[in-house]
Amino acid sequence: MKHRLHFVADPFGWFCVSVVFGIWFYNTFFIPKLVLLPHYMEGHISSALVISYYLASAVCMASLFRASTADPGCLPIDPQIPHSEREHWELCNKCNLLRPKRSHHCSRCGHCVRRMDHHCPWINNCVGEDNHWLFLQLCFYTQVLSLFTLAVDFCQYYYFQPLTQLNPAAFTTHHELALLRVSALMALVMFGGMSSLFYTQVTGILSNTTTIEKMSQFSSETLKRSWQWALAEVFGTHWKVLWFIPIRSRQPLHAAQHFGTQM
Repeated sequence: MKHRLHFVADPFGWFCVSVVFGIWFYNTFFIPKLVLLPHYMEGHISSALVISYYLASAVCMASLFRASTADPGCLPIDPQIPHSEREHWELCNKCNLLRPKRSHHCSRCGHCVRRMDHHCPWINNCVGEDNHWLFLQLCFYTQVLSLFTLAVDFCQYYYFQPLTQLNPAAFTTHHELALLRVSALMALVMFGGMSSLFYTQVTGILSNTTTIEKMSQFSSETLKRSWQWALAEVFGTHWKVLWFIPIRSRQPLHAAQHFGTQM
């Protein structure tokens, strides 16, 4: 599967993505500048801690970029429907195109998406069959980076040794407390919000129910699956180590077609 870029022309979505990017950039810039790099230069911490923070930040940004620009599973105008699967397709009453069951028409994006979970303004994209795994990675790595940031903010005042080579006239030194408080507040909000979202996404995957189906009180007989198979279907592989890598392609499992449930 090629990495085809997918963009949604939505000013509100662009604003939301800009807010998320701003929070990421703020912490990625100020945490190393105020805490990690000065303590490393004075020999208080090892380079592994600095590298680990930059690595967590890079993976988080890679997940955001991939989730925002990946095709969620938009249906083509003239899909090729195998004769044996025609009973699993239906007509969309908004765009008058055939689509697999469990697809949904996104009014903000203007197209139908296979197994659409929801439209997320914070990535300015739908979350569907082809990018659900990237959205899960984004939630996970945002939690990791936020928790890392909170731990560094805490250690700055209660664990790390005092810095001796500071410039009192520097802006960052003079306003260090305010800058780190803003950082901790943003990290706390992001960690709480993403933890709740990650939990609802995982429970939905394990129960084989999308967010839209939960809101519409959709119910159907679902095939019982183990948690390993449920997550493997979303990530497109049984290799668990690949579940954590955003820079790769996803291929649907042979047994994980669009019609894993009996409608």
